[in-house]
Amino acid sequence: MRGYFGIGVERISKPMNVGNLFRSAHAFGADFVFAIAPAVDVTALHKSDTSQTSRHVPLHHFDTLDGFRLPHGCELVGVELMDDAVDLPSFTHPVRAAYVLGPERGSLSPELVERCDHVVKIPTKFCVNVGVAGAILMYDRMITRGRHAPRPPTAGGPVEDLAPHVHGNQVFRCD
Repeated sequence: MRGYFGIGVERISKPMNVGNLFRSAHAFGADFVFAIAPAVDVTALHKSDTSQTSRHVPLHHFDTLDGFRLPHGCELVGVELMDDAVDLPSFTHPVRAAYVLGPERGSLSPELVERCDHVVKIPTKFCVNVGVAGAILMYDRMITRGRHAPRPPTAGGPVEDLAPHVHGNQVFRCD
């Protein structure tokens, strides 16, 4: 997959949630993770981040929103249940993106939303856990930006490649 992405949180207060998110980020191939003004120590997530993400993926910690920085050209995508947010299934992910989720009992700060290039929402009936929301978001990025076999028109596995195979001067079809 071309490009890169990172994922992080603002004002997170539950270590199990951020640990779950970071572990999923590691599994989905995030290039970095970050925390803005966390209420917990995001470097001590041993119980929930069993893959020890910060040992394998850069972890950026920002004490305040004022100190928050992203790589040049990286687009910030807020994830928030807002009326004017784009539904995730209708969103085209930037090639270079950083996704940010809000605290468990609250929303992204208005100041952070103002800094976002895009705001998306997961079309659910109500808010889901931060770790679940992040995993859904990263899965959506993977299936829309990755290179995967097309889905078959009926239930089941991937469509088999029906491309011709060449042996010498003869062409054989695998139908």
